[in-house]
Amino acid sequence: MMIVREHSEDLRRIVRRVNQSLAGFALLAVSLCSASSAFAQATGIEGTITDSKGGVIPKATVTAKNERTGKTVSVTADSQGHFSFASLPDGAYDIDAISTGFGVAHQVAVHAPASLMLALPIGQATTDITVDADQTHSVAAALAPMDALLSETSARTEITGTMIKNFMSPVADYGEAVEMAPGTFTTNGNGVGLGQSKTNFRGFPDGDYDIKFDGIPWSDTNSVSHHSWAFFPSQFLGGIDFDRSPGTASTIGYAPFGGSINLLSKPFSPIENVRGSVSYGSFNTKLYDGEYDSGNFGPGHKFNLNIDVHHLGSDGYQTYNFQTRNAGDIQVQYKLSDKTTITGFSAVIWLDANTPNFNATRCQMYGAGANYTCTGTNAPFAGSGINFYLTNNADPMLYLDYQYNYYHVPTDFEYVGVHKEMAHGFILDFKPYTYNYDNSEKYSNAVPITDNAALIGTTYAPLGVKITALCSAGGCGVDKYNSYRTYGETSQLSQVSKLGIFRAGMWYAWSNTNRHQYPSDPLTNWTDQALPNFKETFVQDSYQPFAEYEFHPTSKLLITPGVKFSYYTIGTKQYADNGGKIGGLGTNNPASFIANGGSYFATLPSVAGNYRITNNWSAYAQYATGTIAPPSSTFDFTQSSTGTPVATLPKQQKTTTYQTGTVLKLKRVTLDLSYFNIHFGSGYSSFTPLNTGEPVYYPTPPSITQGVEAESNISLTHGLSLYLNASYDDAKYTGSAITYCTSSAAGCTSTTPTITTPTPSGLWVASTPSDILTEGLTYQHSGWDAGIFNKTVGTQRLDDGGFHNEATISPFTLTNLFLNYTIRGTSHFNNTKLRLSFNNIFDEHNITGDSISTKAKANTITANGTSYADPFNANISQAPAAGADAITILPGRSVMFSATFGFGPKGR
Repeated sequence: MMIVREHSEDLRRIVRRVNQSLAGFALLAVSLCSASSAFAQATGIEGTITDSKGGVIPKATVTAKNERTGKTVSVTADSQGHFSFASLPDGAYDIDAISTGFGVAHQVAVHAPASLMLALPIGQATTDITVDADQTHSVAAALAPMDALLSETSARTEITGTMIKNFMSPVADYGEAVEMAPGTFTTNGNGVGLGQSKTNFRGFPDGDYDIKFDGIPWSDTNSVSHHSWAFFPSQFLGGIDFDRSPGTASTIGYAPFGGSINLLSKPFSPIENVRGSVSYGSFNTKLYDGEYDSGNFGPGHKFNLNIDVHHLGSDGYQTYNFQTRNAGDIQVQYKLSDKTTITGFSAVIWLDANTPNFNATRCQMYGAGANYTCTGTNAPFAGSGINFYLTNNADPMLYLDYQYNYYHVPTDFEYVGVHKEMAHGFILDFKPYTYNYDNSEKYSNAVPITDNAALIGTTYAPLGVKITALCSAGGCGVDKYNSYRTYGETSQLSQVSKLGIFRAGMWYAWSNTNRHQYPSDPLTNWTDQALPNFKETFVQDSYQPFAEYEFHPTSKLLITPGVKFSYYTIGTKQYADNGGKIGGLGTNNPASFIANGGSYFATLPSVAGNYRITNNWSAYAQYATGTIAPPSSTFDFTQSSTGTPVATLPKQQKTTTYQTGTVLKLKRVTLDLSYFNIHFGSGYSSFTPLNTGEPVYYPTPPSITQGVEAESNISLTHGLSLYLNASYDDAKYTGSAITYCTSSAAGCTSTTPTITTPTPSGLWVASTPSDILTEGLTYQHSGWDAGIFNKTVGTQRLDDGGFHNEATISPFTLTNLFLNYTIRGTSHFNNTKLRLSFNNIFDEHNITGDSISTKAKANTITANGTSYADPFNANISQAPAAGADAITILPGRSVMFSATFGFGPKGR
């Protein structure tokens, strides 16, 4: 029994131990299950924020939103752009990153934990609240100097800050910043950034498109033109959104006719930094620039500040065409709250230049040629000065004395922007602004003149030039003034809902202009004659209310119909003149004036759509209309003392644009391709009938331009990529045009048209190249940024008044090379850079512009018994060029070396 009890006791001890062990295992299992459950329910997401080129962006705000619960959490990236969400429930998350001056980067983390790389796009020029989210991880897109957007609804090119900073001269202006874009070319005869550059795209010259700065339209007031050297040099720019279309209804401006060049201010830096630059190069060009970024500072780090000041001086490529520019801009941002941001901008430029008011003739440039002859008055061109023959000049070369030509142009541009997010998805953007242009210019007429009457008609032997005018008789110089001040505002109210985004707003601008030109004598301290060539003041009002709805019927499709109304009014006060514009008003009293005015209205509908085929491939289509109001010269005609106002004003000129295209972003290749068909509404000409002083306006031939544009960036290897774009255009006149006889000798006795010319269909639209090609090779790696870009502009046809396709400009090519090295990291000297720029590296001197002189025409038409040269006959023969046509050429090779020294607190 004892043995049995002992064994039973042992058995109970074993059972207890087994039970204890099972309980331990059970407890361990429960613990492990709990831990496993906890591990499955709590995890992390981390990543890095960069810009489009891979540089880290510190202090960005990153938000994670759980797609199932809708709960959001936010963190701030550190100084190296790294962020981390330490513990999040498992699931899919929408990750959004944003930083001041950049757009939003978006990714979806489907299975946490995850490690992400988010690249922030550059900020947009418009007030759109949606930003194209690049989820493609395309290396080619990250390296592209210019690129398209997957979300675009028209042909657009985003010109990056990297392109501006690394792949163009430090003295470039905004015109030269867009010259490598598809279908685009820019010309400037005095050297990069050293004169008024003019940009053309798709056959639209300056004056046929908008230029905006941070969404604000600006323009000259007597016509829709722009002064590239007096506003917004490259030091003020952070990027460019180039839309080659009239845009949607919310695209505002003086001329949403051909497109919009949307200039963007520089993004605010979250890090404090000081930079100083010294540049020197060809034509004795010097540039000194200083820039300060404050980083976020003040209570709550809600303030940010950027200041840039610079001085530019250059002799210019053309002889005696010097330029001096002193300029500066300041940007301030204050985050009043998480939902309200106030931004201020101010820029001031003080420009002095010696640019004359004319170009050299073919004879002056080259002398006599095989198909033209030159007279003694066309001396070989030795500079941009005027042919002065003064008896007190010991040096015969002082006939080009440059002191008789100069500009003095101060400008300023200011705005305050308010961005406020409100309840129920409403967002308000409001931006009042003002800018001023004040051009005081003195220049001499481009004829040989003297201060000695005895020399008139004689020949200056050293140059073989005949002296033709006496300066003291007046008229050998011009005292010119053009000043205007504009006030305006842009406003937009947006509302975001599940179905899309509604936008409504208005642009309003008021301008006051004072202009005159007086014949003047530069040899007597610029004494003006009593009567001017013209003198006028005028006030303009521009209104453009708009409404559009960006409808999202599916997650992949958006359709944006809208309408814009364009109102434009002008009231002029024109003073008596010497017959240059309106005449003496019966009394030749310089104090007498006549008032004229007019109002214009246009309705501009549009509809555009974008379909996201896949995450990295989209297609778009657009129908858009644009307009230009007639210039102030509408009222420039001979008037009596009582005045003869225009009874029937010309209508606003309009375009209708149809576009379709596609954007694709693969890992190693980007491609955007577009087709466009543009119907140009007629411009207007006028004549004054015999029986009245009032002009009659009639349409000039309309035209259709159609073509294709392609743009691509190909990542080859290790930061090396090939950029390509090409455009092929077919631009032809259509319809017919009417001309009116204006002389009783031609049998004209009334306002009835007496001559109807044949249709000019098939004739090429002037100044529209047949093709434009760009090739670029860039290397961006380990602090090195190198690039070579080659631009070829195809054949252009030229018109001379009513004579179409009278001459051509042969194709020309421009090749630029850039080498840069930047110190990057966290040292005090972060962003210190060395730059070497070569423009026109092969020293080409091709003709880029020609004001063709009048030539005799072989074919005629007859009306009322009188023969007339036929301006629209495609088979007319051309007489040899007279040699008096003024031409412009590519400026010669220029080289610029620049050193930028950066300094910032270490570790920030």
